[in-house]
Amino acid sequence: MIPIVAIVGRPNVGKSTLFNRLAGAPLAIVHDQPGVTRDRNYTDTQVGGRGITLIDTGGFDPTTDDPMGQGIARHVHAAIAEADLIVCVLDGSLPPTGPDREAVQLLRRSNKPVLYVANKMDGQEREWALGDHFGLGMPDLIPLSALHGRRTGALEAAICDNLPPSERGDEALDQDGMLRIALIGRPNAGKSSLFNRLSGSERSLVDDRPGTTRDPVDSIIDYKGTRYMMVDTAGIRRRTRVEEGVEAESVLRSIRMVARAHVIILMSDVTEGVAEQDARLIGLCTERGRAVVVGLNKADLVSTNELKKFKENAGHALHFATWIPIVNLSAKTGFGINQLMTTVGAAGAAMRKRIGTSELNRFFETVLAERQPPTRGGKAPRLYYITQTSVSPPTFVAFSSSPENIDESYRRFVANRIRTTFGYEAVPLRVFFRGRGNKDKD
Repeated sequence: MIPIVAIVGRPNVGKSTLFNRLAGAPLAIVHDQPGVTRDRNYTDTQVGGRGITLIDTGGFDPTTDDPMGQGIARHVHAAIAEADLIVCVLDGSLPPTGPDREAVQLLRRSNKPVLYVANKMDGQEREWALGDHFGLGMPDLIPLSALHGRRTGALEAAICDNLPPSERGDEALDQDGMLRIALIGRPNAGKSSLFNRLSGSERSLVDDRPGTTRDPVDSIIDYKGTRYMMVDTAGIRRRTRVEEGVEAESVLRSIRMVARAHVIILMSDVTEGVAEQDARLIGLCTERGRAVVVGLNKADLVSTNELKKFKENAGHALHFATWIPIVNLSAKTGFGINQLMTTVGAAGAAMRKRIGTSELNRFFETVLAERQPPTRGGKAPRLYYITQTSVSPPTFVAFSSSPENIDESYRRFVANRIRTTFGYEAVPLRVFFRGRGNKDKD
């Protein structure tokens, strides 16, 4: 299980700067204006050779009456509940504030391991003025500068020391090359029925009433000679309809399973179509860099013409992610299961696919011959070469003379051409444009 580390703190203390520093890429917007980060921002990275999922959160102020601030506070509470380890960021250049004290009290009540950081410590002389911060009662305080990278290594070492022990089961999955699959979706979409059919036993309770599955249930399945680790999860309703207590905890665990999987199968009732909640779940999966396949279940209940229409409607609902394949199936009868698993296997292979730099640049020459980046701001950007920097999800960096002048339509064009040329169906691609000054632009 990949441990989750959440970064929390009041507004404008440098959480997003620290998030970018630990992630090794400018994934979060950084600005002096407080309140820029609102939703939770996730990324997978490595700290001290250990894989983690890192969460950036909005500025936490429990005393605010502003609806936006209260919404941010809900996201912070969710991140705290989700995390295995919390990094609380304080502004070391200013005395502690009321929200700082409230945040420390909240974290004490969470019963989670917490590392406290004094940010904006650009020199050792500034550390001498941290007496008031120690007065908040934390056992230790790590002074650092996220902007300049000063002493961030000490934080990384502390993170490694406080992570839960590595689970041999998860390491064995990677060593065996076993694909991890998570079944998610709204209640009563047929996730447990599909899970039982593939596992060959009633590992999950199936009932017409929604909400039957509470805890994630996992199993190693063997499908036509290939072994997979598959997890069935609780149905996820709209947040306004989720009840406190058991259901809320079940939903939280379901969402955590997204970070543990390579490929997500989002199950949807074909007669209900891909709803707004499904689109939100897909956004969550792509945000965390997971491959996605949509399964339109209960295809045996409709006619062939109706099935075609429902699939077209699902495609329209997924206009924002046209790369996601949609498979008609029936978990009850087995119709479409073979196509589904073939698509899932291809998605897993695409997640791990690495393209050589020479092959990429031969491709890049054809892209530039087809379409040069348009002039913007009086400048015509020049593209030099492209390389793949990582997999799961596949990430590419293109080097340019002025990345800030490459417009969004051309960025999408390059990403789409990579997808179609190298067969990255079902996989979220990340393409960054980097200048000679090493400023990333995504």
